[in-house]
Amino acid sequence: MKRRVVILGGGLAGMAAALRVLDAGDQPVLLETRAQLGGRATSFQDPRSGELIDNCQHVVMGCCTNLLDFYERLGVGDLIEWHTETYWANPPHEPDVMRPGFGPAPGHFTFSFARMSFLSWASKRAIARAMFKMIRMGLAGRAGWSDRTFMEFLEETSQPPEAIDRFWRVVVVSACNLDLDEVGAAFALQVFQEGFLAHRFASAMGLARVPLSQLYDPFVEYFRREGGQLELNTAALSIGFDGRRVTGVVTKNGMVEGSAVIAAVPFERLARLCSDTLVSADARLQQLDQLEVSPILGVHLFFDTEVMTLPHLVLPGRSTHWLFNKGTDAQGKQHLHAVISGADEWMGLDQTQILQRVLEDLVWALPAARGLDPIGHRAIKEKRATFRAVAGVDRHRPAVTPGLGVENLMIAGDWCDTGWPATMEGAVRSGYAAAAAASGGSGEVADLPGSPVGRLLGLR
Repeated sequence: MKRRVVILGGGLAGMAAALRVLDAGDQPVLLETRAQLGGRATSFQDPRSGELIDNCQHVVMGCCTNLLDFYERLGVGDLIEWHTETYWANPPHEPDVMRPGFGPAPGHFTFSFARMSFLSWASKRAIARAMFKMIRMGLAGRAGWSDRTFMEFLEETSQPPEAIDRFWRVVVVSACNLDLDEVGAAFALQVFQEGFLAHRFASAMGLARVPLSQLYDPFVEYFRREGGQLELNTAALSIGFDGRRVTGVVTKNGMVEGSAVIAAVPFERLARLCSDTLVSADARLQQLDQLEVSPILGVHLFFDTEVMTLPHLVLPGRSTHWLFNKGTDAQGKQHLHAVISGADEWMGLDQTQILQRVLEDLVWALPAARGLDPIGHRAIKEKRATFRAVAGVDRHRPAVTPGLGVENLMIAGDWCDTGWPATMEGAVRSGYAAAAAASGGSGEVADLPGSPVGRLLGLR
């Protein structure tokens, strides 16, 4: 007999949960407040330019096994363009290139890293020393750093200022959306252990060839064809609770009943949907006010001529962290996307001030662009982009499954206790796990296997 599972939120976590509930033979009812799916990882039509643009640049890495599984289920895996090389700006010289060599992980970047000239040999030796410590501590070893910041790890491994400013900061802030003196060391250590050291393909970077919203187009057709119920433009008002179990979701259109509820909405929204009685019955809901957010700023720039030929560029030591080449149209107009993570100090700036600062960084990285003004631009502030991954925050992140809480209420989202920082991968993992708890069936997809050499050295 099919059970009805109500899923709140049509972001990645909600969509992932919905697919797995279908797989298990139950009927998912997916409720989304907005007119489109995708949550924070989507696109919109800019009224100024008429362009369909992403709200922010999102990247999938080779280690994101669950997100890649989700894309393959939708049949959009071929819309991801893979890059195994990473380009680092080094003006006035040509950009340095970090690429995997012929050796096995975790030493596959050794030779290209040694040739990169934007860092001194002293910095390279210090970075290598820190990487070796990450390998030797193993995956379990980072748990001992959960209440300490990554800056403390860098100080303990005697990292020089150049290495911190030009290497560690740009990688960690981009991945964890928080600066080194705040971000929990365990989150940053995971980025390097599992994203760079464990497997040769783990660090490969995948970029969507199309606007993000188009990746989800196949979901709607498949979901409805297989018996799922999709309700867009449907605002949830509260989660029904009878004192023992949740009974469904109260919406502006009435009650949507279900045998289980998967709440895949931001933590602040979930708090507003829960009655005091429900909060008292489920300890996972009692610490939501301990979580905070960290912003990301995306700046879309349009030039009437090509100013960047590389697919992307890391800007070490600059306020702008990345430039992404979104392509050049038939008329020669190029679209670039600048990304600033951990962008607290940018949130008070207006569009003109933001453009001026980003252009300073762009001209630094691309001297050929000096004197060229964009023919259009749009800065998008994602003030609530991710949860704030500070040291010790994991004790406040709720579990996906209820434990001793309300047995048929699951929680999903990248902010839950997924074992990952705030990423698309974490969102999909939580959705898969929530569906498995609600309907049975398979849960998360296995990680990439660690390399034999890495395991021999202790990375296991």
